[in-house]
Amino acid sequence: MIKLKIISATDRPGANALKVARYLAPKYEELGAEVSIISLRDYPIKDVAGGKYGQQINSVDAFNEQVLEADALVLIVPEYNGSYPGILKLFIDYLPYPHGLEKIPICIVGESSGTFGALRAVEQIQAVFGYRNAYIFPERVFIPRVKQNFDPETGIRDEFQQELLIDQIRNFYIFTKGVKEKELTGRNTINM
Repeated sequence: MIKLKIISATDRPGANALKVARYLAPKYEELGAEVSIISLRDYPIKDVAGGKYGQQINSVDAFNEQVLEADALVLIVPEYNGSYPGILKLFIDYLPYPHGLEKIPICIVGESSGTFGALRAVEQIQAVFGYRNAYIFPERVFIPRVKQNFDPETGIRDEFQQELLIDQIRNFYIFTKGVKEKELTGRNTINM
């Protein structure tokens, strides 16, 4: 079984990213994944204040453990000031280096109040995950004007964008199964 973690990549109260994460979770469960949601709102930020890089911080280790046990990650990334949230960068900086994200399949959904659906934020975070040697799934979905275009029960109101989201879910699950099988057997079995 695929252990999938969906990350709401913001610490903002009432975040739309968390609403999107909650919508996606049962879709992946229907495919057979074991899913849990991680909200960066729960990140122990007070324990890293002042820059405690290289130190053992039990609360951070416990938070990171839920990520490190995952077979794959789905990130819901909002756009803040033309980029991704600072808490997301802090979270990544405190993951073990270099192995914390290495060879982990990563899928990204961008959401924003603006018209581009977090395109800038997603492109920037892809560069960070590429640097950390993650397997970045190429099918990205962007939800522009998220408050108007996304319903927590039915998904994206635009039919075409909703189809892209459903395709992304299915294809990322298949991709992740292929990556996991390859790691177990040494054979490439990614079929889409």
